[in-house]
Amino acid sequence: MSELGPTLRAWRDRLSPAAAGLPAGWARRAPGLRREELADLAGISVDYVVRLEQGRFTTPSAQVVAALARALQLTVAERDHLFRLARLVPPTDGEISDHIPPGLRRVVNRLGDAAVAVFAADWQLIWWNRGWAALLGDPSAVPPGLRNFARDTFPVAGGTPSMSHWPVTSLAGEAVEAAIVSDLRRATGRFPGNSRLTTLIRTLTAGNRRFAELWATGAVGSHREDHKIVDHPTVGPIEVDCDVMTDGDADLKIVILTAAPDTEDDTKLRLALLGGVPS
Repeated sequence: MSELGPTLRAWRDRLSPAAAGLPAGWARRAPGLRREELADLAGISVDYVVRLEQGRFTTPSAQVVAALARALQLTVAERDHLFRLARLVPPTDGEISDHIPPGLRRVVNRLGDAAVAVFAADWQLIWWNRGWAALLGDPSAVPPGLRNFARDTFPVAGGTPSMSHWPVTSLAGEAVEAAIVSDLRRATGRFPGNSRLTTLIRTLTAGNRRFAELWATGAVGSHREDHKIVDHPTVGPIEVDCDVMTDGDADLKIVILTAAPDTEDDTKLRLALLGGVPS
């Protein structure tokens, strides 16, 4: 008998809604997550979760296993165990990880007065808080394959940026472009041969002239900061500072958007995060 289902159920039962960033709600018979909540966090159907837990399906894809590991806030050892239970090879040190360690997740969950998102080493969006969705629009409406900041910065095939639902202007546009490209080149040294990163760079080089020009310079660096104007639909333009921090060997990028304290922009940002409008 496969241990995949019982193990998933045990991990779901131990994770509280509060730890997952969800309201506790009413009339809970158990302290853990409901199946519906896990499905929503992992981006899969409730029926899929049911079939996995009941042992009616025991071979989920690597993408689904990685999503479940993130949603359940598993440690690296637990994530690897989940991969093996699904008869998959765990990610190696040479692979870009979409896994967010529990400690980092606890930290970003406490940044409730800011818009926060976490990106993988190739700038793939892997987590965001409610503030990020309120300020820029909910990324869950964007197809997963397009949730990449580098792809958004350098559109291909006549595409347009899609990670924000309304206009966002960088006040350091050329510098940010160069920083993103140099950061991706640094990632190729840390994760040589990674298929997702290789495909991204090949796509952007072939499909975006500006990216190809910057890539040809061979610069190696990182993206650390920006200053943006978000044209929010309910509170109007908001000037925000964008700070990028990097966590651990996985090179996860924590992006935090804030406004200068005690300014009109700060007030508008708070209103946007609350979903309100100015009086």
